Amino acid sequence: MSNTQNDRRIDYIEFPATDISATKRFYHDIFGWTFDYGPEYTSFVDGRLAGGFWTAPKVQAGGALIVIYASDLEGTEAKVKAAGGTIVKPIFPFPGGRRFHFTDPNGNELAVWSE
Repeated sequence: MSNTQNDRRIDYIEFPATDISATKRFYHDIFGWTFDYGPEYTSFVDGRLAGGFWTAPKVQAGGALIVIYASDLEGTEAKVKAAGGTIVKPIFPFPGGRRFHFTDPNGNELAVWSE
């Protein structure tokens, strides 16, 4: 099997999660991601990239920062708050646009950006 168009590109991302069911609800409600598998592991598809969440006893902050694009930055920030996420860096300008950082219910930190 050959997948040369994806050679040397990020193909899959995995995150730790303390509650798979809550994680699936959180990301589906905000970003519309769809999920497979469970209850100890779940795989997601966002329409362009796939990844997964595995059950972990705890989540530690740090490491790579995953950045998601959203055309409606304020609306997405409101959805994160409504779904139980925590805004750790409110919307701020950066070279290339504006963004905010949040933690999901597990403690994973991600960012959302827009022009």
